[in-house]
Amino acid sequence: MHIVIMGCGRVGSALAQTLEQQGHTVAVIDQDPTAFRRLGSGFGGRRVTGVGFDQDTLREAGIEEAGAFAAVSSGDNSNIIAARVAREMFGIENVAARIYDPRRAEVYQRLGIPTVATVRWTADQMLRRLLPSGAEPLWRDPTGGVQLAEVHASSAWVGHKISRLQEETGVRVAFLTRLGEAILPTSQTVLQEGDLVHVMMRTDDIEKVEASFAEGPEEEGGH
Repeated sequence: MHIVIMGCGRVGSALAQTLEQQGHTVAVIDQDPTAFRRLGSGFGGRRVTGVGFDQDTLREAGIEEAGAFAAVSSGDNSNIIAARVAREMFGIENVAARIYDPRRAEVYQRLGIPTVATVRWTADQMLRRLLPSGAEPLWRDPTGGVQLAEVHASSAWVGHKISRLQEETGVRVAFLTRLGEAILPTSQTVLQEGDLVHVMMRTDDIEKVEASFAEGPEEEGGH
């Protein structure tokens, strides 16, 4: 996959190097050409000097072929504008924006842009939003039979209750991460856009669970 990153600070450069090591092609945008030094001489991706929400700059970075876009510059407003341009003008589905002011997170979330608050930022969180697929194991019991995992739920599950998700997939939802905060859901809790779902499941069922989460809820009378 080709991935465009706006911002070549510590977060952007670390993300770029990790993604390249995983076999993706990467383009990094920054207004300051000296910032690209953080990438090191071994980085094989594109270095694009410019403003990350400028459409011509984004095109130069390969946004039209990209599968994901990360806005991790030092400015909240720049990040959210760039994320919206990537989503709305270029149709990029996997978009994530880094924010410094968590009070703005809810506003951004309503725009359909997953956000990562800088205090809670980890490379893993950002990667999970850019490459949202399958299950990421977090804990296994000593026998290996049961595990806690973060599973990517397709947008088709948004608006459905946890009780239906559990019934159709056979998992137990342990907690959700919503707007950077962990919440303990009830059976009546409804999944929202951007929720990260952490579930307990049998290790043997992982492929079946991943498929159910990816496909969305069953229609009445079956698929």
